[in-house]
Amino acid sequence: MKEKKSINIEIGQNIRYYRDAAGLTQETLAEMMGRGVKHVSAMERGAVGVSISTLKQISENLSIPVDFLIFGQPEIIKKQERETEIQLLAIRLSRLSPRKYRVVKEIMNKLLEALAVDKE
Repeated sequence: MKEKKSINIEIGQNIRYYRDAAGLTQETLAEMMGRGVKHVSAMERGAVGVSISTLKQISENLSIPVDFLIFGQPEIIKKQERETEIQLLAIRLSRLSPRKYRVVKEIMNKLLEALAVDKE
């Protein structure tokens, strides 16, 4: 049996972390990438290496910088879980196209408006 390379395991763990943070299943990410679920699973387990073009594709689909997939979380993001989630959302929002950003902003404003009315 072929031994897994530590870099593949590390990148796979990062892919899994950011996929989970984006609220996506392996199936959804695989579909977005035009790949099979087994391929995404193999990447996340570190069983296979990930090409630069695949890293770029994952980065685009998760709306995160490629270096997050390679190097993991920057130290600034490791402070607190909630801050981590807010930082990641901000990064993802900043990478959206202007049209997609306006849609998300509109939805977010409506959601916050609804939450403000329903103060529990």
